[in-house]
Amino acid sequence: MTLVSPAPPPTCREQAQTEGAGGRASPPAPRKMQFFGRLVNTLNSVTNLFSNPFRVKEVAVADYVSSGRIREEGQLVLFQNFPSRTWDCILVNPRNSQNGFRLFQLERETDALVNFQHYSIQLPPFYESSSQVLNVEALQQLTDLIRSHPSWSAAHLAVELGIRECFHHSHIISCANSRENEEGCTPLHLACRKGDGEILAELVQYCHAQMDVTDNNGETAFHYAVQGDNSQVLQLLGKNASAGLNRVNNQGQTPLHLACQMGKQEMVRVLLLCNARCNIMGPSGYPIHTAMKFSHKGCAEMIISMDSSQIHSKDPRYGASPLHWAKNAEMARMLLKRGCDVNGTSSLGNTALHVAVMRNRLDCVMALLTYGANANARGEQGNTPLHLAMSKDNVEMIKALIVFGAEVDTPNDLGETPAFIASKISKLVTRKTLLTLLKNVGADHRLPLTQGAPSEQGSTATHHSLFSQERSQPPPISLNNLELQDIMHISRARKPAFILSSMRDEKRTHDHLLCLDGGGVKGLVIIQLLIAIEKASGVATKDLFDWVAGTSTGGILALAILHSKSMAYMRSVYFRMKDEVFRGSRPYESGPLEEFLKREFGEHTKMTDVKKPKVMLTGTLSDRQPAELHLFRNYEAPECVREPRFSQNINLKPPTQPSAGVASCPEQWGSPHLLPAQRALPGRRAAGQQSHAGRHDRDP
Repeated sequence: MTLVSPAPPPTCREQAQTEGAGGRASPPAPRKMQFFGRLVNTLNSVTNLFSNPFRVKEVAVADYVSSGRIREEGQLVLFQNFPSRTWDCILVNPRNSQNGFRLFQLERETDALVNFQHYSIQLPPFYESSSQVLNVEALQQLTDLIRSHPSWSAAHLAVELGIRECFHHSHIISCANSRENEEGCTPLHLACRKGDGEILAELVQYCHAQMDVTDNNGETAFHYAVQGDNSQVLQLLGKNASAGLNRVNNQGQTPLHLACQMGKQEMVRVLLLCNARCNIMGPSGYPIHTAMKFSHKGCAEMIISMDSSQIHSKDPRYGASPLHWAKNAEMARMLLKRGCDVNGTSSLGNTALHVAVMRNRLDCVMALLTYGANANARGEQGNTPLHLAMSKDNVEMIKALIVFGAEVDTPNDLGETPAFIASKISKLVTRKTLLTLLKNVGADHRLPLTQGAPSEQGSTATHHSLFSQERSQPPPISLNNLELQDIMHISRARKPAFILSSMRDEKRTHDHLLCLDGGGVKGLVIIQLLIAIEKASGVATKDLFDWVAGTSTGGILALAILHSKSMAYMRSVYFRMKDEVFRGSRPYESGPLEEFLKREFGEHTKMTDVKKPKVMLTGTLSDRQPAELHLFRNYEAPECVREPRFSQNINLKPPTQPSAGVASCPEQWGSPHLLPAQRALPGRRAAGQQSHAGRHDRDP
């Protein structure tokens, strides 16, 4: 049914123009005309405010004694007001028949009859069930809703009006599951959108509203509740089992998909507590894939905490894991810390590292590499991440891949090496930079590099000038120091194979000692050297040396060697330490380092748990003044086994006796023991000196 509004009366401006049409006065000046126009517009606005024919007004019923009654339905009466030549709709107050409310005053009878008919259907349930409706403000809101939404049922109007008593009326109960024509919403949909938990409870408990009814977009009340801000509404819906909880809309999204897309962590939590399923496919895969796609960390964490298997789920379109969908380092680390397979492949054979390189996400690439991503994994068409990185004009990303072991001479299925792909880049500056970089790390020019490299003018050349016919030799080293020249001469004379064989000789009469210096994150240089040694020898560092000594960051490396951790793994660990431990400016906080070492080496691990190789670490006893040197080791000190062969000087005083928590016997001060963490030197100068002086002898 269509409501008809009367034609508006002529404005003051129109009347002024009509009256002035037959006059003889000359037109006013332009400025005066503009002022007059603004004044008329203002008066017109005020006039319309008070002359709104649908403005509700409280009236006395006695004022209409002389008016004719045209229609009457219950408490509604349509009068013909003879003095004003209008048709007035009056709602007689059921609790005081002397007073009433004028609902409209129209100039055309047809319009009045149409609106009266509609009011007579919608209004009775409200004034019959609640006295809260019988005031000007409530009636104005109600009648405005009736005219604005002609397809709404009385139950829809009751939800928007928000008066609970109305839901006990039989007519409103009968309309509880009706759908309006605009969006196909039921009253329950509107209550969820509004976020009114009290009205929702009335609909569910008294009106028995169905929760699995869908609107024109296929969305249930759960979808509407997710889009609101009141999680209690969702909790009320979830108290009763309903198929609407896991129903997909026309876009293939369940309420859980929608909550993950919108980043509403609390809604995700409530849905999961209501037993929402995590294994329903949507347009982007499972809900966790949606959370990763839109980078909503909290939503993804909530899903994983409820169903840990979701971390390995594959989306239907690409066969990709949630890690493939990670768009930043934070999201990637969150998954990797929870055990996501860093080298898992999609249906095309690409790893998450391939995807991160293709999307040019350097921070994500670094996070994946530091958690053990294979820099030489072959994906679609046999491309490694380095092949893909060559076309992204991101030198830092290429350097990162090379540092983490990417092979520069590996061909793809088309026989193209990374250097060959770099030679085809049209941007001259980028091409030269990449080729020079690859040349410095030993890229082989004899692979397809010489075929089709573009010249500076963009034409195809047959050979690139940056590479010679033989593998390039390292630049000469200037040796001004005679001692250094002798060392270099001996090193060149004794081939690596001879040196390594002597280290593995069981009949040798000497031990091999590895001494590791400190320097914070500069320990990465030491790690790279040890990686080269492991690569040349084919033997783990632990099996090459009998003794390992370290200080500061070298002490951490010594512990890693003691616990058989590879140097490639420690390289990743050190990059993570840079972000997790060495934060801010010096002095660094000791807490992050302590937690980091506990996680890597075990909270209750002691130095004496592993006997070989022999390890000694320098530390500082900081619970005394002045602080004293302390050696952590996994072997008994010689002075504890036998008396020294030299005579002791009576003038030499024994070490200062430590405070509580340290071994009380002086003979045990040099042996492995437990020191309280608060004795550690505040502010880490280097990784070993304060941390190893604290609790890190038991949790290396």
